[in-house]
Formats: sequence, C-alpha cells, structure tokens
Amino acid sequence: MRPGASRLGAHPSPPGRRRAEATGAQLEWRETDAEHLPFDDEEFDVVMSCIGAMFAPHHRDVADELVRVCRPGGFVGLASWTPEGMIGALFRVMRPFAPPPPPGASPPPLWGSEEHLHDLFGDRVEFTTLDRRVLNVTAFRRPTDWGEHFTQLYGPTITTRANARRDGREREFDDALAAFCREWNLGTDDQARFEQEYLLAIGRRV
Repeated sequence: MRPGASRLGAHPSPPGRRRAEATGAQLEWRETDAEHLPFDDEEFDVVMSCIGAMFAPHHRDVADELVRVCRPGGFVGLASWTPEGMIGALFRVMRPFAPPPPPGASPPPLWGSEEHLHDLFGDRVEFTTLDRRVLNVTAFRRPTDWGEHFTQLYGPTITTRANARRDGREREFDDALAAFCREWNLGTDDQARFEQEYLLAIGRRV
C-alpha cells in the first residue's frame, strides 16, 4: 500500500468488485504480471497475495518483485495452498493430464512450504508468522460436486481438463477427479466436507 493511498490489487472477479463497492472501499484495480510488476521500487507499505502470486510460473521472479516494490520495514503477506494439503494433492492428480508447464516453472503449491519461502526470500524478509491453517469447505452436498465446481470455475482445472479432452483422456480425467473428491471427503455421501490447508506467511521487509 502506498503511504496515504488506496489499496491496489489484481483485476477482481465480479463478486469481488461488488463486495468492495458494497463496503464503500475506494480501490484501484489493475491487472498486472506478477513477475514484472509495473510499480516503482519501495512504493508500498504492504504487499500481499491471497492464493494469487503462487500461480505465476517463475517463483523467484515473483518473490524478487514482491520485495522490490515493498519499502524497507514494510510488510509482505502471503496465503498459499500447501503441498501436503488438498489443493497440493489436486495438482498431483492433474499433473498427468496437464499441458507442459513453461520452461523453468515450479509447482504452485510450493509457495505453501516454509522451506521454499525461506529459499525464495532469504534474508530480505523476516517472517514473524508462518502458520498453517485450514479452510473448512461445507458448501457441497455430494463429494463430486466439489470437482464439478472446480472444473467450471478454477483456472488450473479448466486448463487441465481441456488438455485432457484434446488428448482423448477427458473421461479418464473426470474419473480421477471424482475419485479424488471421494478420497478427500471428510463428511458423508449426502453432505460433503473438505479441509483445504493453506500457509499464512507474514514478514517484515528488511
């Protein structure tokens, strides 16, 4: 956040924009490349990403940019799915069906690894909070409703299923995703419940 300025974020989803407007928040929305942020050095007091920057392919480039635009003494905050949690497991299920990643790309859930964050940021950010938390999901009646929701609205799953369709493996992908949903369901067949683990990381820019 710039001193005395409004918050700055990525391009919002329509619900996100409506929620901001409903609260009266004065926001400036800009869609940018996380690996090449169009901001000046040390421009913000707070730089944060909630399940966002982790999906850029080149992790070190993203970390370098987050540090660059944050003033010394400012804060970097990140929320990222963990490799060991449900979304990390989803990426492992999708990997055989996904298109080849860009050269030099790293798996998104690595951002949810404490070791990976320390490797990316080194001594440039002193993390005071590294807390693994769980998002409890109870919005779906059947376990497979979760998978259907993700194939319709979650970018990585949409891309992976489209690639599986091109390869003639769409049914195989759907079966693998349905089995995944049943495996991770902690509720019942009539009322699903899932726990999606994420890492909350907050640190001060040195």
